Amino acid sequence: MELTATQAHPPRRTALLAALTGTLATLALAPSALATFPARNGPIVFGADTGSGSQLYTVRPNGHELRQIAHVDGDAVFPDWSPDGRRIVFALETEDGSSIELLNADGSHMTDLTPRSSCCASQPSFTPDGMRIVFERFIPETEDIAIWSMRVDGSDQRRVLGPPNGATDPNVSPNGRKLSYVGYNGLEFGQALFTADIDGSNVMQLTPYSFDVAVKQDWAPDGRHLVFTDNADFPHPGASANIATIRPEGTGLRYLTHYQGGDVSAFVGGYSPNGRSIVFRLEDHGSYGLYKMRPDGSHLMPILGLSSFRPRYIDWGPRG
Repeated sequence: MELTATQAHPPRRTALLAALTGTLATLALAPSALATFPARNGPIVFGADTGSGSQLYTVRPNGHELRQIAHVDGDAVFPDWSPDGRRIVFALETEDGSSIELLNADGSHMTDLTPRSSCCASQPSFTPDGMRIVFERFIPETEDIAIWSMRVDGSDQRRVLGPPNGATDPNVSPNGRKLSYVGYNGLEFGQALFTADIDGSNVMQLTPYSFDVAVKQDWAPDGRHLVFTDNADFPHPGASANIATIRPEGTGLRYLTHYQGGDVSAFVGGYSPNGRSIVFRLEDHGSYGLYKMRPDGSHLMPILGLSSFRPRYIDWGPRG
């Protein structure tokens, strides 16, 4: 299952019911910040278990040139492409905690932006102008799970948003004005999709908590829709996880996949930079594949066919 609270979000285990405190802070983004998207499609990055931890891989959209780009001690998870397609930010999880790392698209020059002594940072993504990174931070001393922002060199770290029961998976809209994230209600399987202004104000809940939204969602390059997965943790035996889109104001919910029975499920990665495709993982009776489809759910096509190789934390980058 994709990015569940119990498997892919370790800090939440220790603070699921914690009441968080704090004040909102601004991201200090220029109001006119614009995305570099839509852009030409480049490679896809994802994580996969090698038997000794999760490592990062890239592959072309036609399934060619699959290559491992990260070789870390621990788990490399939650990668996100920079808007220029030259760098990837990701979370490195070890027994000591988690940190946010930055590396070149070819896997070279890895830099630690949040030393693990500061515990614990995860779920990073670039702002559309490429100047900042938004991320989740868990502070054990205060049991605070909140959304933060920092410059791409790790400086100027600021707390942006901290709902009562925590938030994760922040993504900034293409025009730089909105923030989407997954919020919790403190109950098992209670995960919903939210948006807020870039400074953390004007919070809007787009889905019910009962949707059990996966901790992986994305903005369409034109900013008109968000794509997400429901039933992430399989709260209902025999139910499948499916991919849907919704408008940023919470209207126009539309399911793109319609799997039933629990043996076949779809977990979204995100939109292609040109907005014409959505990449996702298909799970079919214990086998896994990297697939793409059009934003209306049609023209399902494999990138990496079904096998025991399990792509996770999928992000489609622009051509660098």
